[in-house]
Amino acid sequence: MQVEHEFTQIFMKKFILDLTVTDNIRLHSNYVLLKLTHADTLPDMLPGQFAEIRVDDSPSTFLRRPISINYVDRNNNEIWFLIQLVGDGTRHLALAKQGDNINVVLPLGNSFTMPKEQSEKLLLIGGGVGTAPMLYLGEQLRKKGYIPTFLLGARSANDLLQLEEFAKIGDVYTTTEDGSTGEKGYVTQHSILHNSHFDRIYTCGPKPMMMSVAKYAKANGIECEVSLENTMACGIGACLCCVENTDEGHLCVCKDGPIFNIKKLLWQI
Repeated sequence: MQVEHEFTQIFMKKFILDLTVTDNIRLHSNYVLLKLTHADTLPDMLPGQFAEIRVDDSPSTFLRRPISINYVDRNNNEIWFLIQLVGDGTRHLALAKQGDNINVVLPLGNSFTMPKEQSEKLLLIGGGVGTAPMLYLGEQLRKKGYIPTFLLGARSANDLLQLEEFAKIGDVYTTTEDGSTGEKGYVTQHSILHNSHFDRIYTCGPKPMMMSVAKYAKANGIECEVSLENTMACGIGACLCCVENTDEGHLCVCKDGPIFNIKKLLWQI
């Protein structure tokens, strides 16, 4: 399927699959990387899409958990999920062992828009666990001949994840709030934003960070897409938990997003 046409990919077929855990890597005390596979070839998935993961044997967890697609390894027929441990559901997922089965619904949502000109300079900005969708996006851009620039931010050096994977794909710059690695401060304060020109920005992370990135992009006339992380329950636009106010009215982030051009959002930028 061609991905040049913005938002048409939301009509991709969805699958309910029992995937098997191939690896569970503890990257940090609060983060795990789950790698899952299937007996058949995994379906097509696009950067920016997500999955709804069922949490079994957790008495306090009734709803699936929406998790961004971190990476799709076609050579090993694996899908990766970078999971932040923030509640009973994600903490239970973090206990999964090799060989366990996990039920998922995927792919959900739309995807990032691919650039149209080969000469475009691309900046991918991720903050915290918002770095997760940037890895698959960067890999897909690299396959198309682009060398993306990554700007990744976190509280400290220990919170910067998968740096080696990002470095395989493009140029990596970092910020930490405590100055333990990279430049001290927030991603929107990094010197690269003042010293380099970019034609397109993709970003995911805490909403205040994305709003600051959007403000910078608008002020500099740069195309910018954000991956929203509104609270999602159903993943298909039925429960209305994740509604965002846009120029087209109230839209469900899970169904009409999670990727939005900042021009559509009614943010004060």
